[in-house]
Amino acid sequence: MILPVSLPGILTSVIFAFTLSMQDFLYGLAFVAPDEIRELKREHLGIDEATDALAFPIDGLGELPDGMPRQLGDVVVCPEVVGEAWRRPLVHALLHLVGHDHGPEMEAREAVYSG
Repeated sequence: MILPVSLPGILTSVIFAFTLSMQDFLYGLAFVAPDEIRELKREHLGIDEATDALAFPIDGLGELPDGMPRQLGDVVVCPEVVGEAWRRPLVHALLHLVGHDHGPEMEAREAVYSG
C-alpha cells in the first residue's frame, strides 16, 4: 500500500494542534508486518491479536528544560491490517502520543483530523 503524500501534513497538524507550545518535538513512525504488530500488542497490552496501529508515548505534555526537544514517542502502523482506512488509526495513535485517552473528546478530535 502506498500512503498519500499528505501523510506528513496530517502528522504535523495533529501534533501541533495538541502540544502546549511550538517547541521542537521528535516522534517515530514505523510500518510493520502483522506478526510484528501482533507481538508488540501481546507484549505491551497482553492481547494476542494483530491491530492497525499502536502508540508508545514518552514525554507527554509536561514541562521540559529549555532547548530540549519533546520526545513524543513512537507510532507503529501495520499497513496490511489498516488497509486503505489508515487515517483514523494513525490520528488515533498520534492523539495518544500527545496525552489523550479514549472517550468522547478524543473521538471528536479524531473526526476533525481524520478527514
